Amino acid sequence: MSAAAAGRDPLESTRFEAVIGLEVHVQLLTRTKMFCRCEARFGTEANALTCPVCLGLPGSLPCINRRAVESTVRVGLAFGSEIPLLTKFDRKSYFYPDLPKGYQISQKDDPICKGGRVEFFVDGEIRVARLVRIHLEEDAGKNIHVEGRPESWVDLNRAGTPLMEVVSEPDLRTPREAGDYMRMLRQVMLYLGVSDCNMEEGSLRCDCNVSTRLRGASHLETRTEIKNLNSFLNVEKALEHEIARQIRLRETGREAEIVQETRLYDPDRGETRSMRGKEEAHDYRYFPEPDLAPLVFSPEWIDGLRATLPELPLVRLGRFQEDLGLSAYHADQLVRDKEIADYFERCVESYRQPQSVGNWVLNALREELRSRGVGIEDIGVAPERFAELVRAVDDGAVSTQKARDVLRAMADSGRPAAELIREMGVEQISDDSFLRGVVQDVIAAHPGPVEDVRRGKRNSINFLVGQVMRRTKGQANPAMAMSLIDELIGSPPAE
Repeated sequence: MSAAAAGRDPLESTRFEAVIGLEVHVQLLTRTKMFCRCEARFGTEANALTCPVCLGLPGSLPCINRRAVESTVRVGLAFGSEIPLLTKFDRKSYFYPDLPKGYQISQKDDPICKGGRVEFFVDGEIRVARLVRIHLEEDAGKNIHVEGRPESWVDLNRAGTPLMEVVSEPDLRTPREAGDYMRMLRQVMLYLGVSDCNMEEGSLRCDCNVSTRLRGASHLETRTEIKNLNSFLNVEKALEHEIARQIRLRETGREAEIVQETRLYDPDRGETRSMRGKEEAHDYRYFPEPDLAPLVFSPEWIDGLRATLPELPLVRLGRFQEDLGLSAYHADQLVRDKEIADYFERCVESYRQPQSVGNWVLNALREELRSRGVGIEDIGVAPERFAELVRAVDDGAVSTQKARDVLRAMADSGRPAAELIREMGVEQISDDSFLRGVVQDVIAAHPGPVEDVRRGKRNSINFLVGQVMRRTKGQANPAMAMSLIDELIGSPPAE
């Protein structure tokens, strides 16, 4: 396991520290593109979702996607950003094959959100990264390169889709911090419902800016940018490699080889490599977008969006611990997935035993979801019925192992737990007189293990319990069987 993945600072044994700032790009969940009415959809035939506006044809005029603006404001409010009452769009000029207009409509001087902060956990400790800004722009298309072919293709379906960029201050110091910061960003976006954050499809990707300096210094050194990282692991691995590369150059007196440039990360080789020189802001020749009027917000409109914010992950985490008595670990595991957390809360409304319900949601239910390859909304087991199953286990009506079989049957049929328990014949036997007779038979049939138990070899009691379970076809209450065995054999002599 890498130092970053293990949560350690890969620079802890050197005189240097890393300075990391992230530019996280979030593709917003809207029906249409940012400045036209083309569908914003993934997985369609190349260039099928295009029009004169997103192709940049002469005479076409953009119009602003209201839903994208609202989503960006809601994200800013969630992170405590300032929402100025006036914002505008700018043209950012650069020339790549996947940018059909030769410029991108973005924001420079007057972003929708200014400042803010992201709180996140690293190994259970709270960390804070300040935000510079959150702005809105349009995405570029996608270049398609086929190994062995001399030509490349361009798919412009993605060109013009709404892209929100969250820019952090250089407050991060380790690859692990960068990864956990991104995980929290994703979590909040999912809670807000503004993006699906599908990293495989490019809905969430990251550019990392990183430099190194003497530990404790306050100035910033020359930074490099690692472009288009689309997984948390790649963010951590790329930073780990790039930080180590810069440290080696500094330690060998070759600081001049650290230049401001854009680099790519090769996950197969586990290394970064130079892509091109990094542009400065003036290279993009920003100027106000002449075809779009500035947007003017009212305080009442902003307050209306503030009222739509859901309970955010860190608040929910605290409530699960304080109000429901969950451990920090279980609360964190539940809160990470909003749908799972919502399902859990609805279960607890039916059966007020949060610890039992949480254990079953995180173990048996998640295992069933993985085996079926479905999400919580497609499992086919209503929360109140899942709560009935957990209650049946706690009441001793069905064993833990048999309850898993019942859960599978519930997912297949949608029928209630109690009905399936009866039909499948898996009711747990807790009748004292019946079990007492079975235990007496087992004790009589196995004098050796019985004598071992009397001598204090407690492992042998598990064998006897197993024999009781075998004779009852797994339906005996194991705790009750063990108690009866202790009673009928007698306590072992004191040592």
